This record gives sequence, structure tokens and C-alpha cells, in this order.
Amino acid sequence: MLRLVPLLRRLARDRSGAQAVEFALVLPAFITLMVGGLSAGNLAFAVNALHYAVQDAARCAAVKTTVCTNATTTRAYAADRYSGPTVNAAFAYTATTCGHRVSVTGSYPIYIAAATLNVPISAAACHP
Repeated sequence: MLRLVPLLRRLARDRSGAQAVEFALVLPAFITLMVGGLSAGNLAFAVNALHYAVQDAARCAAVKTTVCTNATTTRAYAADRYSGPTVNAAFAYTATTCGHRVSVTGSYPIYIAAATLNVPISAAACHP
């Protein structure tokens, strides 16, 4: 029993495994932040691509009347101009007082572990 006390004191002062424990505690939070940052960047890219698609489609309806002849072709043109990540989006076209208005509403899926979070997104543009 007498030899056990110095052994316990030596083990209590030993810090050789402290870095591994700290790394094991910090790693999950770091990975979560990195994946969350990438998902937020991907979401921003999707919103930006949707804004570009509706702006280009509204201009097409106002200027390129041989390409965007009616609501169906304008919606198809907008969907074709979208080049972002996969989103559940519905494009709409109306002729309003501001001119030719193209809008889109949809949702962007963010996968969190075993669950999916659908973030609503929308964009609209009007060209005289």
C-alpha cells in the first residue's frame, strides 16, 4: 500500500494525455462549424443563382420576345438559367404595372445528421 501512494501522485501530475483529451473535446465542435459554414455558403450560392435566373428571365420577357413568347416559355427559360445547387423551386411569370415580373419560391434542403431542414427561399425581378 505504501508504494501505491507515490504512484498515484505521479499519475496525478502526468499531463501527457491532456492534449489528446482536449483534441477529442474540440474536434466535434470544429467539424460542426466547418460543415455549417459550407452549408451556409451553398445556401447563399443557391439564392444568388435564383436571383440571377429571375433577372435574366424578366429581361428576356421584355427584350427577347422571340425566345420568351409567353408565360410557359419564360418560366422554362428561368429554370434553364438557374445553375445552382438542387432546390425545390417554382418559377412564376406575370405582366404587371412594373413590366414583366418573374418570381420564384422554393426551399433549400439542409441535411443535419438524420434530419432535413428545408429553408424557404425566394427571389423576384421586374423589367419594364
